[in-house]
Amino acid sequence: MPRLPIFRLGKPEKLPPPELIGKAPSIVLEGLSVGVDNLRHDVALSPRFLEVARAEIMRLIVRHGELEGLLAAEAKPRNQAPEWLHHAAATPVPTTADKTDWKPLLTELHLAALNRAKKEENISIDLVARLAITKFLRTEMQQQFAQVLERCRVLLKNYEGIRHGKGIEYRERVAAFQVRKKIILRKAGQDLFETLREIEKETLARTRRSFFGDSGISESADAESGEKHPSTFSALAAHSLFVNRLAFSEDGRDDYLCAEHYVMLGNWERDPDRYPRLRDIVWRFMRSLYGEELTTETIDAWMCVPENARALVGTGTPDESTAQGEAQQERLAKWVRLLEDEQVMECVIASYYTLPLLGEYAPRINPQQLKNALISRPECDRVERMIEEHGKLSPNSLYAAVGKVAGCRGPERCKVAARFLQDFSHYHRDLRRLETLTGALDSVNLVNSEKVLELSRVNGTLYEFLLPEEQKDPEQDRVLRHVVIKADVRDSTHLTRTLMEKGLNPASYFSLNFYDPVNKLLGKYGAQKVFLEGDAIILAILERSGEPELAVSRASVLAREMIEIVRGYNDLMRRSEMPELELGVGITLQESAPLYLMDGEHQIMISEALNESDRLSSCNKRARKIMEPLAGPFHVYAFQSAEAGQASNPEDSVISYNLGGIRMNEAAFRKLEQEISLVPLAVKLPPSLSSDKGEYKLSSGTVPVDRDIFRKIVVRESRMPRINSEDFSVQGWTDRTYYEICTDPAIYAALEKKKAAAR
Repeated sequence: MPRLPIFRLGKPEKLPPPELIGKAPSIVLEGLSVGVDNLRHDVALSPRFLEVARAEIMRLIVRHGELEGLLAAEAKPRNQAPEWLHHAAATPVPTTADKTDWKPLLTELHLAALNRAKKEENISIDLVARLAITKFLRTEMQQQFAQVLERCRVLLKNYEGIRHGKGIEYRERVAAFQVRKKIILRKAGQDLFETLREIEKETLARTRRSFFGDSGISESADAESGEKHPSTFSALAAHSLFVNRLAFSEDGRDDYLCAEHYVMLGNWERDPDRYPRLRDIVWRFMRSLYGEELTTETIDAWMCVPENARALVGTGTPDESTAQGEAQQERLAKWVRLLEDEQVMECVIASYYTLPLLGEYAPRINPQQLKNALISRPECDRVERMIEEHGKLSPNSLYAAVGKVAGCRGPERCKVAARFLQDFSHYHRDLRRLETLTGALDSVNLVNSEKVLELSRVNGTLYEFLLPEEQKDPEQDRVLRHVVIKADVRDSTHLTRTLMEKGLNPASYFSLNFYDPVNKLLGKYGAQKVFLEGDAIILAILERSGEPELAVSRASVLAREMIEIVRGYNDLMRRSEMPELELGVGITLQESAPLYLMDGEHQIMISEALNESDRLSSCNKRARKIMEPLAGPFHVYAFQSAEAGQASNPEDSVISYNLGGIRMNEAAFRKLEQEISLVPLAVKLPPSLSSDKGEYKLSSGTVPVDRDIFRKIVVRESRMPRINSEDFSVQGWTDRTYYEICTDPAIYAALEKKKAAAR
């Protein structure tokens, strides 16, 4: 009889560890301007919101400090304290009724930030608003506690010397308030967190998804190793940093918070279950499963996802009838052995049984003492004596907890270990989010100085978040572009010396004949004085959104009036045999708002247009000597030196002539063409260097200065000749152009004559 084959049952193939998800918290602010310190983003929050937020935080501190009755009893003889303290003490304590404004205003301000982010298509605007609000609330908690304490001290002054009744009671309550500072601030912070979480769930999350869609978490993989690197939060995912229970704690190490919502770890140096040591134990456990080459960054990102802990060890009671359950059971057993080998398993068990004791024994007994009493006989005896000294407390609950910790064996220990891994992961995630949030708060400058506020606003670097009733159209005051006008006095040093030799006052001469008349024109054209020096005046016209776009046109007419004013005064000076003023004006357009810095109380403009207007208003001394008799009706010329044609900067090879003329840059000319209708002009003019060759074009236009005031301007566009710089002989014509606002009366007389002939 043939032998039958024998089939042996082998162990099923071992399942590999599950693939874990990594989410390392981060926050990146993109597309935002830095503030006036060039380091942080300037933010200003709604004044109404700040007022209500301060009142709400004070209300929470007073309530959790159990001071409502005491502060309500404030009696304030005005001769017992400084005026500012009486004013603070006279501020009513916010009541529960005042709370009705808090949550709606908080929601409105967040929605205003979201709406602005949507309008500008930049979610970072919402993030910087959230950072600013969080920073304000965290800072204000400390300040309001100090203010409430100061009010209590003012009140106690009224009971100095009273050794019975209300005097003793009030002193004891204020002393208890100071001792319980950390507890009071923790409770107030948790109330703020709960409100923020509610509005996030009820309104903000849905609004954000509506505006920007669902966030996607991106993962990158190494092409060679195939290893997945920890992914970072997208801009939308970064909002989870703000819905964090630890956000309003000092360092995330609060025993009560950890015991109630995570797991209470050791805080004393001798404790074996301090966070850094437990984190290293978790890291070691992960490497035992996934390999020693696993990076710390990868494990950190995995531990920021509490669901990973459940995938690894389950809930402590895995189903061993399945391959997955058996694998979880094996990993859980390894985890329990590691905790026991490191002698922290008893601490972990005790931390969970400490929570029910806090309400009965804390804060009279430190939570860490209570936890250690459950696993250490000497510590238990010490806590037992503290309970007996208090008199009103019973040790029964402590004894029951000690028995439960001692009786935690077998499957129960596995459940505690599995729960601990998930709770520790939850705590690690929120602690990492707190660290990321705290670091990001340093990038926000909450502006509270009017000087800095105005400086940041005029520079366009202020992010201002207001409630709907406080908002005005931000576009209305937004500066789109600006025009700089520089009028430079020719040979001012020689002019000053000549006046002084005649026994005259140069200061009054410049003031009466130039500065004072120009000052009277500024309001007419909406110009502002930027800078004034002995031989020059610099003006600017800002073009704002919603205003008529006539900045270059108005600058052209203003410059022409300045030339005409000086020309008129020169006629008078000539009759009095006084020296004459000679100007050169440059007009430059820059398609952006200027920047400013502060010199004391004065704003100083920073703009590239300042430098360019300086070049356009300048006049080369040699060019003046040669060109003055040849200029004809034009007062502006620009030449390119043939010898310097290879200069790295083309402007270095340009020789400028500007005597009684107005030169503008090409950007200003192109903008002028858009502002007004420029009509080609053909008039007969006296000969000049340009007219001999016909290398220029004239255009005329009408500028509306006021409702019923219009001024004519003539613009000359000319090609730049290439010259021999020795004798200024023309060697040819370049493709470069320059532009002049004509000022010669002969040109405007010819224009009027042509119009009259046409009529």
